[in-house]
Amino acid sequence: MNILKLIVIGCVLSSVFSSVALRAEDSSAVNVLDITEPHVASDAEKRAKTLLAKAVIHVQTEGEESVKDFMSAPEYVDEELYVFALGIDGVFLASGGSSMVLVGDSVLGTQDVYGKPFFREMITKAVRDGYGEVKYNWTNPTDRMGEPKTTFFERVGAVIVAVGYHPERSGAAEAKRLLAKAMKAMVESEQESIDEFNDPEGNFIEGDLYVFVMDMNSGKFLAHGASPELVGRSHDEILSPDNKPILTELLTLAKENGRGVHTYQWLNPQSNKVETKHTFYRVLDNKLVAVGYYVKSNLS
Repeated sequence: MNILKLIVIGCVLSSVFSSVALRAEDSSAVNVLDITEPHVASDAEKRAKTLLAKAVIHVQTEGEESVKDFMSAPEYVDEELYVFALGIDGVFLASGGSSMVLVGDSVLGTQDVYGKPFFREMITKAVRDGYGEVKYNWTNPTDRMGEPKTTFFERVGAVIVAVGYHPERSGAAEAKRLLAKAMKAMVESEQESIDEFNDPEGNFIEGDLYVFVMDMNSGKFLAHGASPELVGRSHDEILSPDNKPILTELLTLAKENGRGVHTYQWLNPQSNKVETKHTFYRVLDNKLVAVGYYVKSNLS
């Protein structure tokens, strides 16, 4: 690789990581109830962005036809990560991984395991913004099926270059951060926030994390990110898979202390298995606002 390429790649990588740092700084600016955690990029996320930057430079310097190199050149594969490319017309052009079976096909109608047309979303964002990310649920050929995947992409002419990775399971830090974000939104506009919490494509769905809200007086759901059909249902109508009145218990705890964490069994919408859920909750204006994260249990 010549000196000019190395300089350009260095500038792109510097820009990528600077933008990541700025977004992390923005997300950590929320000070609601002192529960905000800054975003820390995982190793897989960093490697995906680095690989994408390298691939984008390759297409920029060698031309759109060079996407074929992603099919065979080892420098465009990093362990489980690989580069793929598609045209803005929806035709899949190249892949260094298992998705190579799609090469030559139109993927405009391709959906993830939950019916989301994520390639179409990717194309729309790429045409509009030039770059971005899309989240969906896809088969991980290594050891998982139908789990969350995040793909970063950038448009180069009529080509979209992309690298995706399967994030690690969300944990306590991510749940606390989403709860802080939800609390801030509730303070700014309660009804708008509740509407967005109920949107399965909204900004408050992050992998297996989502927000739910209950009215402390009526004990009814006002919002539920994973199952909006629960809105309007009462706490005493719903039991956990192991037949415990977990929502009644949660409301009782919230009335006693206003904030805390409650542990119970619940269906993880991503794995479609019953798992142990640790839910952080806060009370705001007589509303219980909560976000929980999952860990595998013996009932799975």
